[in-house]
Amino acid sequence: MAELNLFEMAQHQFNMAADKLNLERGIKDRIMFPERTLIVQFPVIMDNGNIKMFTGYRVQHNNVRGPFKGGIRFSPDVDLDEVKALASWMTWKTAVVNIPFGGAKGGVMCDPGTLSKNELEKITRRYTYEIKDIIGPDFDIPAPDVNTNAQVMAWIVDTYSMINGQNSFGVVTGKPVSLGGSYGREEATGRGVMITTIQAIKEIGIENKKLTAIVQGYGNVGSNAARLLAEKGIKIIGISDISAAVYDPDGLNLNEINEFLKKNKFLQGYTGAKSISPKEKILEMDTDILVPAAVQNQITKENADRIKARVIVEGANGPTTPDADIILNNKGIFVVPDILANAGGVIVSYFEWVQNIQEEKWSYEEVISKLEEIMIPAYDDVSALAKKEKTNMRTAAYMIAISRVAEATRNRGIFP
Repeated sequence: MAELNLFEMAQHQFNMAADKLNLERGIKDRIMFPERTLIVQFPVIMDNGNIKMFTGYRVQHNNVRGPFKGGIRFSPDVDLDEVKALASWMTWKTAVVNIPFGGAKGGVMCDPGTLSKNELEKITRRYTYEIKDIIGPDFDIPAPDVNTNAQVMAWIVDTYSMINGQNSFGVVTGKPVSLGGSYGREEATGRGVMITTIQAIKEIGIENKKLTAIVQGYGNVGSNAARLLAEKGIKIIGISDISAAVYDPDGLNLNEINEFLKKNKFLQGYTGAKSISPKEKILEMDTDILVPAAVQNQITKENADRIKARVIVEGANGPTTPDADIILNNKGIFVVPDILANAGGVIVSYFEWVQNIQEEKWSYEEVISKLEEIMIPAYDDVSALAKKEKTNMRTAAYMIAISRVAEATRNRGIFP
């Protein structure tokens, strides 16, 4: 298969499931492509007094089941195909766990590592102004993503509220708790990874208290997934970030690593475990469970045959290419796909949105309980369909998601 860009990869995954569903051509075309694509260029006065131009995107893929929903990422690698792919994945993610949202995604092409906090705030506020007409609590609700966090969401809330002359806490999710954020939101994606991992190892019949795991990408998702898996008795033997990878077959001291990262920001320089070089080799180490929680296109046809894990749980969006999927399937590796495995974040974002609308505050325990009440049945539905259709978990997840979006599209009809 020829090398696919990220949106082509998303389309390929869609088509695999749509063909199994025998989806009619008109509905297929209607739900496959984004409804709106916005590209903005805007100026920001940098700390040195110079004016610099930035490019931002917001892609709204589908909203037949509810408001557009999707994160905003700040990265030098952001491009339109990436944002389109991520927006479409969010449509299927919200549908497979059956929450009333559609899919969207946004991003600004910038390198946060080179920006001051003041510059980051200016970029956020100006980007918010540029997309203000197509976001809102009832229409499109952004959230944190790569290199954005609760503070960035707070700036968006303030900017949007100032523009509209009233507080609009529901315009984004992933906010600080003091501004209407939800307890449990920061760890939600990692918790969803843990929940689906536990369901997967039960399904294939292996004992979790004797298992090992490697987590590639030790950011918000990966670090929380590692911590929560360790609490379930799974030994974390390897982790990596953008700078380095470390490995210890006897188990890593996550508390020590977290303290090191508080002081040093990156793993490079940590001496409490063996360093793995190059860091990409961490994917190929012996382990029971592999959690790719970094960025897309990490497991490819070049390295898939060297993967030794028994279970892969995709914490990142699009970490496995279609060519690699074929190899993993042939090797008998059980893959929990991204649109299911990392849906915990958008589920708790939904809870946050509901709390904002109802002007309520749910306890941490209530949030976690409700998250499990959605994720476990969603996993079971995907697993049951995979067995029934004799297909893999990814195609089954897409089949459920596409069926729900297609049904809503038929029921709503086509305007005019």
